[in-house]
Amino acid sequence: MTMLSTAAATCGLPQQDTLAEVALSRVAAFDSGVPTMLSDLDQLPSIQLGEFTLQFELGEPTAMGKEVAIKELRETPERQKEAAKDLARLLEAEKDLHYPKDNEEWLIRFLRPSKYYPESARDLIKRYYSFKVKHSDVYNNLKPSGEANIFQSNILTVFPNRDQCGRRVLVLELGKRWKHKQVSLDEVFKGAVIFLEAAMLEPETQIHGAVVIFDMDGLSLQQTWQFTPPFAKRIVDWLQDSVPLRIKAIHIVNQPKIFNVVFALFKPFLREKLRGRIIFHGTDRESLHKYMSPKCLPPAYGGILELKRVDGDEWYKLLLKCDTEFDAINSYGYKKK
Repeated sequence: MTMLSTAAATCGLPQQDTLAEVALSRVAAFDSGVPTMLSDLDQLPSIQLGEFTLQFELGEPTAMGKEVAIKELRETPERQKEAAKDLARLLEAEKDLHYPKDNEEWLIRFLRPSKYYPESARDLIKRYYSFKVKHSDVYNNLKPSGEANIFQSNILTVFPNRDQCGRRVLVLELGKRWKHKQVSLDEVFKGAVIFLEAAMLEPETQIHGAVVIFDMDGLSLQQTWQFTPPFAKRIVDWLQDSVPLRIKAIHIVNQPKIFNVVFALFKPFLREKLRGRIIFHGTDRESLHKYMSPKCLPPAYGGILELKRVDGDEWYKLLLKCDTEFDAINSYGYKKK
């Protein structure tokens, strides 16, 4: 979501040190609205952090992104047009679903994680909106301005850079930084949803996906009591079936033994694919570095990245500028009966 990227020798792609420079030079205004957004914003929301500009990457995919899209997602200009047309036709049969018709960028948002199979993309759209109906208590009017508490608690952040594979990195610190009496797990979930909804706007992230780091350092017994089977099922259902984004890995770091009690709640709902992407590292930084290059990790995780952590209140300032986009996102879905 910022204008810096780290590319990817360990992902079978050439190292591209110029990605940051390319990103920084992207145009931040559009003549007829930002293409990937559903609202009528005509300029990319951004805030200045010293010499660093924090904003979303909503331009064309990088050369690296285009290469990955071809190799992993079967993406070509011809297939993109054909699949979007087929998906639009399939959605015409969904009479109870209100969606942004004639918006090809929105269709591509679901086609990319479905590898351009129109039927799979249609099913993903149906699951995405069905999940919102099922959990309407969470999703009703969900937007940044209503969730100040979770961002100001500073337990969620996104790295100001991508990992070596071009993926976004979401970090949740649910140990000693988490004041569970002040911030509920429902609020944590809402914050994660807001971050991933924003990430879904980025073509580069649609292609590469995201990884999640759960930092459980200092998890207490009282905190483990906040987790329940219904909450665990909601999280797993969301990640496995309802997020139109490629969740490539979930890294558990700094977890104490008591974390086993928490993970036991999630286990029954995990299918093999997602379960295989959950990696436990504890305090073993070499283990983490087998999956994430030290070049894209801060010193707290044994890395050498010198970029300052973007705190929750700084993300909040940026996301507040996207409230109208979340209003637009919330305006679509299954019609209330």
